[in-house]
Amino acid sequence: MADPTTEAAASSGGLPQFDLAQWPGQIVWLLIIFGVLYFVFSRVFLPAVSSTIDAREDKISGDIGDARRARDAARADLDAAAGELAQARARAQKVAMDAQSEAKAAALARQAVEEAKLAETLAVAEARIAAARAEAMGHVRTIAVETAQAMIHRLTGAEASSAEVERAISQAVPS
Repeated sequence: MADPTTEAAASSGGLPQFDLAQWPGQIVWLLIIFGVLYFVFSRVFLPAVSSTIDAREDKISGDIGDARRARDAARADLDAAAGELAQARARAQKVAMDAQSEAKAAALARQAVEEAKLAETLAVAEARIAAARAEAMGHVRTIAVETAQAMIHRLTGAEASSAEVERAISQAVPS
């Protein structure tokens, strides 16, 4: 004779969970295990996880607040640095303009000194030129007399006296 468990196992294909006769006991154990797990999770694990999640959210909120404060401080520092940079640029431009005007004044002073030296040198040169011209003009009359005497002697063969040539030149060219 066949054993009822082997017969039930053979009719259900060997899997007890598909045996309808065993379902009420399996459902009871399922409810007991579910209740125990629910109690353990709701009383032990979920509060710990919940407190960890709350602590993490508080930490994240605090970090975000710190980051915002740091960002605002950085913006304030950036604005202050920009103001200082603008002031430094203004001071640098003022210093550059002062240096440029000082250099211009120094250049004008040097130019005035050089122009004075040049004017003095020019005056000395003009005086020498005037003296040389006066001396040369004084010799022109002598050269003219000598040239006239040489021309008369060559053209006529006669010697002309210096006094005669001087008198003739004086009449032709008034002094």
